[in-house]
Amino acid sequence: MQLALIDYVVFGGYCLLIVTLGLWVSRGKKGQVRDAEDYFLASKSLPWWAIGASLIASNISAEQFIGMSGSGFRLGLAIATYEWMAAITLLLVAWLFIPIYLKKGIYTMPQFLETRYDGRVRTLLAVFWLLVYVFVNLTSVVYLGALALKGIMGIALWQGVLALAIFATVYSVYGGLKAVAWTDVVQVCFLIGGGLLTTVLALNAYSGGEGVIAGFSKLLSEVPDRFNMILQPGELIYTDDGGMQQDAWELLPGIGVLVGGMWVANLFYWGCNQYIIQRTLAAPSLKEAQRGVAFAGFLKLLLPLIVVVPGIVAYALEAPIGTADEAYPWLLNAYVSPGLKGLTFAALIAAIVSSLASMMNSTSTIFTMDLYRNYIRPNASQQDLVRTGRIVALVSMTIAVILAPQLASLDQVFQYIQEYTGFVSPGVLAIFVLGLFWKKSTPNAALISAILSIPLSALIKWVLPGMPFLDRMGWVFVISVALIVIVSLIEAKGKDSSKAIKISRSIIQTDPLFAILSFAILAITAALYVIFW
Repeated sequence: MQLALIDYVVFGGYCLLIVTLGLWVSRGKKGQVRDAEDYFLASKSLPWWAIGASLIASNISAEQFIGMSGSGFRLGLAIATYEWMAAITLLLVAWLFIPIYLKKGIYTMPQFLETRYDGRVRTLLAVFWLLVYVFVNLTSVVYLGALALKGIMGIALWQGVLALAIFATVYSVYGGLKAVAWTDVVQVCFLIGGGLLTTVLALNAYSGGEGVIAGFSKLLSEVPDRFNMILQPGELIYTDDGGMQQDAWELLPGIGVLVGGMWVANLFYWGCNQYIIQRTLAAPSLKEAQRGVAFAGFLKLLLPLIVVVPGIVAYALEAPIGTADEAYPWLLNAYVSPGLKGLTFAALIAAIVSSLASMMNSTSTIFTMDLYRNYIRPNASQQDLVRTGRIVALVSMTIAVILAPQLASLDQVFQYIQEYTGFVSPGVLAIFVLGLFWKKSTPNAALISAILSIPLSALIKWVLPGMPFLDRMGWVFVISVALIVIVSLIEAKGKDSSKAIKISRSIIQTDPLFAILSFAILAITAALYVIFW
């Protein structure tokens, strides 16, 4: 993509703004010694709008802009179910999960598991999360971002990987969550504004200059098969790069996305995921946390217009691309005019670096608070914890940079992320759900569920290779719940656990504004599914 001088000015201004803001909010008062709460939880001072913006900026990255647009190219609007169902999931998490987490005063998700079960469960899940964050999340986001840079600017893949890694670490490693969250407020403005601009320009070009509405109407009439939210077996068949015929239903199994494994994926991601929940843990009150989550829910309803529709436009335009994940960069090259490319490019980079910064921070939080402080230096000072967190963030990014180019053979990296995270998520979600809401679940039962999640997923994948991975996640979750119930009943002989959480109305509560926002989100989501059924 040829960038004009104004594009370089816009993009350079964005980079300067983010780094300056990140370093500015990271500064401390003269003589102040930064402690773990300041570094990992932003001193528990984030307002609702910063929480909501940071949730979305952390969530939306290259895997959405590049990966989800690629899936939009292959599968159409059906892939938007990840976004629209996430809006409902956010409400459940804000209502049922977050009040308990805040009441416990925790730093990390593994720490909660120790307060509910024991140290063995905490340690095992901490290791699980570290492996997923470094080898799946960080690696895939760096790769997809570098792939975008390669398609847009023609730079080598390894150069893009290195540039993104350096940009994300410049401000986030020093400032911790405070720097990440406050820069996310600016990042989300860029990624939504620039993302919408790309969609508007693409639809206008597709309509022959007749406007966005005309372009969208033309899409509906000319590629109606790309606007079905509920797919049926054999409805949409495409060929991947290897010449293999693939049924879209294998990835999005019809009604199963509404009643099956999609709930496992969403509840695990939004309710048990460190780099998501960490923002709400940094809220000064439950009211601020819940309002921030509701704000994020509204933004999730908007996101398919930014990250899915462009892929559908690229499909309708018969984009000459090798892999589906090249759809978004191709669109920027073909239809975004000079003068605006800098803004759309900044939007894409904003999505990437904000997610990288969040993942690094959460990786360092888990390692420092769950492993380093527990096993390596139990008496570590606050300064030592902060220093260790910074070192771990750098190490995790270094590993991701080394591994990222190995993903180049994949056609849809977004599906890769979802499927292989799904090897861990069912068992972990079962541990959390029963730990939160069933008083009899025991540590040994939780440990068994955690250990067997990956082998069970692998076994079902081997025995039933044709089963959609979302359905497989649903079944593994059901089996995991059954295992925890059976083992707990045998072990505890029907007695409540001594660490059981006592749920009361004083803990599970919401304010009237959150209730109003929740009903609005539910109504809009239902209307969208009715329209695009």
